[in-house]
Amino acid sequence: MTRKQKRLAVIAGGVGFIVAAVLLVMFAFSQSVAYFYVPGDLSTVTVPPGTRIRLGGLVEAGSVKRGEGSTVTFTITDTIGTVPVTYTGILPDLFREGQGVVAEGAFVAGDPVFVADTVLAKHDETYMPKDVADRLKAQGVELSGKETVK
Repeated sequence: MTRKQKRLAVIAGGVGFIVAAVLLVMFAFSQSVAYFYVPGDLSTVTVPPGTRIRLGGLVEAGSVKRGEGSTVTFTITDTIGTVPVTYTGILPDLFREGQGVVAEGAFVAGDPVFVADTVLAKHDETYMPKDVADRLKAQGVELSGKETVK
């Protein structure tokens, strides 16, 4: 093998390594993406069971029910649609009915209940996540005007 051929082999190997690394990073990012929906979106979009999503909206009044242990069921609404949610774990201190919430998790095959593994609540009385506020406004929900959209 000539000197020139050795250099080309080293360059080709380096380029191959970089391409492989980029593909691995892209694959990792695609696996960690969680799309954001509000309940009204789910009437027009089919989310395959097991697909990780974020579901945002308001905790429907009168819907919070405490089960055995740390299991809680509640309903997320955007006033156009509602989605029943079950969560096992400790809820944030600021979680309550009528407040903004984002739940992360997935639907299970054959069950309309969203199984959340993470629940995020607003951090004070005048904040609502921008994604939630934008989607609620797009659905025609009137917000009080006090929300700080960040």
